[in-house]
Amino acid sequence: MAQTKGNTQPEGAPHQPFVFKVVLLGSSSVGKSSLVIRLIKNDFKEILPTMGCAFFTQMMEIDNSALKLEIWDTAGQEKYHSVCHLYFRGANAAILVYDIANKDSFQRAQNWWKELENEFSPDEIVVILVGNKTDLEDSREVTLEEGKAFAESKKLLFMETSAKLNYQVTEAFTALARELLKREEQNGGQTQQGEPRVDLKTTRIVKNKCCLD
Repeated sequence: MAQTKGNTQPEGAPHQPFVFKVVLLGSSSVGKSSLVIRLIKNDFKEILPTMGCAFFTQMMEIDNSALKLEIWDTAGQEKYHSVCHLYFRGANAAILVYDIANKDSFQRAQNWWKELENEFSPDEIVVILVGNKTDLEDSREVTLEEGKAFAESKKLLFMETSAKLNYQVTEAFTALARELLKREEQNGGQTQQGEPRVDLKTTRIVKNKCCLD
C-alpha cells in the first residue's frame, strides 16, 4: 500500500529516492493547487488564483521503493500560457486537471494534451487526466464516460477526484507514481537517485511571477 509523507525519508527504504518532476496543467480554478495541498497537508482551502509559481515536494513509498515528486503547479490563466511551457522541460509526468462542472475546462485539458504530444514522445512522459470537483455532481457537465473515453483514446491514466472531500486524491498521485516506477524498471533505472535537482529540507512554495492556481 502506498504511503505519502511530508519531506522525510520513508522508513525501510533501502535506497535514495527516485526523483521525478511532475507538472500540473489545467484551466484556472479547476483545483490544481487544492489537489496538491490535500495530498501534502491533508487540508482544503478555497484558493484564489495567484500570480506566482508554486513548487512542492512530496515523498512517497511504493512497494519498498522511495520516490520524491517535485511538483510544479502552473498557472491556469491564459496570459501565463507561454511562460508555463518553460516548466515542461525535463518533466517525467504531467497531471491534466479539469473541473467536471465546467465543460470548457475539459476542452482545455485536451488542448494541453496536444501540446504535450508536441513536446514529448509517448515513452518520455506519464500523463494522468484528472476530473476534479466530484463534490459538484449536481452541476456536472462532463460525464465520467467522457473523461474515461478521452483518456483511453490517448492511453492516459484517468481518475475523478474531489480535493474538497478528499476523494481519490492520494489514489491519483499513487497511480501516477506506480506508472513512473514501472517505466523506471523498464528503462533500467536511469532516473536520477540520491540528491534531488532542487535541495529542499521541507516542502515550501517559491513565487517568481508565474504560476499558481
